[in-house]
Amino acid sequence: MKKRRISLLITVGVVAGAVVGFFYWLREGIAPTPPGPSVYVRYIGPMRLGPILGDLYRRGVVRDPNAMRMYAWLQRKESTITTGTYLVRPGMDAQEILRALREPIKQMVRIPETNWARRTANVLQGHFVTQASDYLAEVRNPQAYQSEVIFPLPKDTLEGYLYPDTYDFPPLLGARQVIERQLKNFERRVVVGLSNPPNLHRILIIASLIEMEVKYDDERPKVASVIYNRLKKNMPLQIDAAINYGLGKWRPLKASEYKTVDSPYNLYTHTGLPPTPICSPTVKSIEAALHPATTDALYYVALPDGTTVFSHDIAGHLKNIEKRKHLLRLQAQGRLVTPQ
Repeated sequence: MKKRRISLLITVGVVAGAVVGFFYWLREGIAPTPPGPSVYVRYIGPMRLGPILGDLYRRGVVRDPNAMRMYAWLQRKESTITTGTYLVRPGMDAQEILRALREPIKQMVRIPETNWARRTANVLQGHFVTQASDYLAEVRNPQAYQSEVIFPLPKDTLEGYLYPDTYDFPPLLGARQVIERQLKNFERRVVVGLSNPPNLHRILIIASLIEMEVKYDDERPKVASVIYNRLKKNMPLQIDAAINYGLGKWRPLKASEYKTVDSPYNLYTHTGLPPTPICSPTVKSIEAALHPATTDALYYVALPDGTTVFSHDIAGHLKNIEKRKHLLRLQAQGRLVTPQ
């Protein structure tokens, strides 16, 4: 009887020791690592929690991946992680880590209408979505995306087809995912939405010029009219933004550059359209390119309030230029308030 009691005591002691050892191991294993800077991680799911905890261990976020996995099981937490980007940091406690892995980051990124691909690339890099160089490399490889869309893509560049909008682009998404989303948006809004417009590439080039030249929607068909009227007369389009595109820089032009910039995008020294779109236009500008107003206008001038005035001859154009200069002087003196 005494031996049995001793054996029982030993067994209880061993079990108690194991339990104590287990909880000590668990407590130590899930303890926060030394604090450090936050880091984005991206996983393509569904993924089991184990490999993710192993990755976080290598990043210094998790002290013991096996202990963390046991803790998650005891807490009845999800054992799989969905596709997404997550924000973690060394020094987080176990609950914070598991909570972070349940909440993929949503990051709304605005791609403006007047952006060309190089400018968009910088926006994306600034939001940690992708490297600018990676995005531009994909832009120059249209055929890699031909199977993703129902319309023909150009051979050399996707410029003009990368629809401007506000997107959920989380950090680390990558260039290919960004472009696929932009192309699908273009397909939905333009190709399907406008019933597969004819001469799409030419229309996009004209629409991109309109996008860069006008602020108000009701003036877009009028600017389109000027472009078509000039093309018919073989007149240079004389659009400054095209020179900026050729230079790859968005800045005020020097007076000498209108004549000296040697580029097919210099629409002062070259007649006709530029070789490619100079930005990704909106549906409104594409509709204007498809349905220009009927006018005899050959010139237009933007006024300080953002409106545009049109003329059919050089005399009227010079008057409008003087009007613009006068309004700019008033604006500089604080005597002209323009709407925001």
